[in-house]
Amino acid sequence: MNDVLPPESSHWQYLEKVIQQLMASYAYQEIRFPVLEQTQLFKRSIGDATDIVEKEMYTFEDRNGDSLSLRPEGTASCVRAAEQHGLLYNQIQKLWYLGAMYRHERPQKGRYRQFSQFGVEAFGMSGIAIEAEMILLSAHLWQALGIEQYLTLEINNLGTPANRIAYSQALRDYLQSHKAELDEDSQRRLETNVMRILDSKSPQTQAILKQAPRLDAYIDSTSQQEFQALLDMLAAQGIQSSINSNLVRGLDYYNGMVFEWTTDKLGAQATVCAGGRYDGLVKQLGGSDTPAVGFAMGMERVLLMLQELRKLPPTLEKQVDVFIAIIGEENIPRGLALADELRRKNPVLRVLTHCAGGKYNSQLKKAYASQASWALVLEGSEIKLKMLDDDGQSSILAEQDVAARITTLFNDAGA
Repeated sequence: MNDVLPPESSHWQYLEKVIQQLMASYAYQEIRFPVLEQTQLFKRSIGDATDIVEKEMYTFEDRNGDSLSLRPEGTASCVRAAEQHGLLYNQIQKLWYLGAMYRHERPQKGRYRQFSQFGVEAFGMSGIAIEAEMILLSAHLWQALGIEQYLTLEINNLGTPANRIAYSQALRDYLQSHKAELDEDSQRRLETNVMRILDSKSPQTQAILKQAPRLDAYIDSTSQQEFQALLDMLAAQGIQSSINSNLVRGLDYYNGMVFEWTTDKLGAQATVCAGGRYDGLVKQLGGSDTPAVGFAMGMERVLLMLQELRKLPPTLEKQVDVFIAIIGEENIPRGLALADELRRKNPVLRVLTHCAGGKYNSQLKKAYASQASWALVLEGSEIKLKMLDDDGQSSILAEQDVAARITTLFNDAGA
């Protein structure tokens, strides 16, 4: 787990603001839910045999002996909250969330045991239109951040639940004869979650899979036609995709279309955003049959990409516009009042009041260190405006003229 310190926190605020603006433009509504849930929620939704449930969840008993878990992902909690509060009964819902998730896995670049996830979920809509909108929405996020050319869309079709069951059995039958050659994780998954073997990182396992039955041979014709129509719709919108027949996602609830956005700008190829359709999950958790589709994105990985590609706006490094230096305790009330007047008359102006005292030269050094554009120095009865640039020009201002002068400078600078 890690801390987010200044000025890095401003990078988070930038990304969060872009997300909020994008979701408003799509008319999706924000939902917030607790970080703690009943453990059974995740076992029923994600699957007992998944790595998340078996190895990664933070699970404990509370004082009443109930088993609770820190949420490892957002979809199950979103479904639980929407169903519990009656949002899904004969209704269409388009929701989004942003918050901390927890998995006890090996930390690596851009991945922590407490990580922040942005997620989007849509309920009550079958068909490819909402699937296309989900992918377009994620593509528009990359465009807004200026990183669309560094991401590749990988997509696959898992078919219906019946297709998935039939294929799983065929794959298991094939791999049983090669069990001794499989890596340790794949041997375990052979009995519990056989389709996850498809994305094994073991070269030897991947070599065995080259002769395995193919998933697309078990997909019914209707599902195949719908998937092709989705690909055509995306292409018409300028979204190019690559079919990855081994893409199955690590959660049991997916069916139909699944997708990932991947990049090679974080070292080895990394998944930045992933999702798909999960029509059976609402019923599985006690609701009625409800078509659903969604995706989730790791905030840390996207921020790491923005940093590596130098796509963070340079203005983020600047945190202060005006530094107010107060010389002498008698000027403290005037200094605080002046700072409040500047903030009130120009709410986007960033005003730092130095409240620790000190002599003129000492405070001026702090003003330069703050990277402010201007300093207002209250000394005796005077208010001095000092430009914190190479020229360092200064002038005396009447108290009633300070706000207007600073506003003019601020506007002229295009701040």
